[in-house]
Amino acid sequence: MTPTTTPPTIVFLHGFAESREVWTDFTRAFPDGYRLLAPNLPGHGTNLAPVPDFSMEAQARYVIDYLNQKGCPEPVLLVCHSMGGYVALALAERWPQRVAGLAFINSSALADTDEKRQNREKNITFVEKHGVGKFMESFVRPLFAPVNRDRLTEARGLLEEIGKATPETTIAGALRGMAARPDRTAVLAKAAFPVLLVAGKHDVAVHFDEAVRQAALPPVGSALFLEGSGHLAYLEQPEPTRRAVLALAAAVFGR
Repeated sequence: MTPTTTPPTIVFLHGFAESREVWTDFTRAFPDGYRLLAPNLPGHGTNLAPVPDFSMEAQARYVIDYLNQKGCPEPVLLVCHSMGGYVALALAERWPQRVAGLAFINSSALADTDEKRQNREKNITFVEKHGVGKFMESFVRPLFAPVNRDRLTEARGLLEEIGKATPETTIAGALRGMAARPDRTAVLAKAAFPVLLVAGKHDVAVHFDEAVRQAALPPVGSALFLEGSGHLAYLEQPEPTRRAVLALAAAVFGR
């Protein structure tokens, strides 16, 4: 009997106040031959068990446990958006042998500035006073590039719907977990795996010049800079983003 082989695995990690649902359309056109996994990170989507620790390190441990439960001990390609990228870097720092490649979409290896930390605390205060729903109504729209805010109403509605269903404890815990994360530019600079960095010209969360500087860090790296995108390249410019991710997957897995 010929032994079965596990297909190459691509793992999609969503961002703050998102869920695995954000990847549904993006992955629909992926070719057969890849195993696609998209967990809900702790406190997000349907993963609503109590979360004692929202740190990026704890979430990275959750992803490792998830992969082990899925029978996936081999290195995987991580495709990560925003907070998912923070989790991926924590994972790559602690378990580099589990990473075959990294697609870093609208994310940053830098620690929060004092101003960003203060803004996250302001957001927590706003949510405590006005509720998650009111927060999402003002939070999601600016993430899109100006040209896309009224053009991509369905995508915007999806993110608002997912965000409004996110528990207040998750909002606060994840914001504080992101604020406390350390600088991990060294993880990119020392990466023994290929890295793709995707950045939007109009990203209000990860400044474009900051992303450009980080794109030069990985020893083996490529970059996709998108003029018509904000913080949501996988929704705003899905075709070029998908092509870049699939090109990375082909290079990583020799396909």
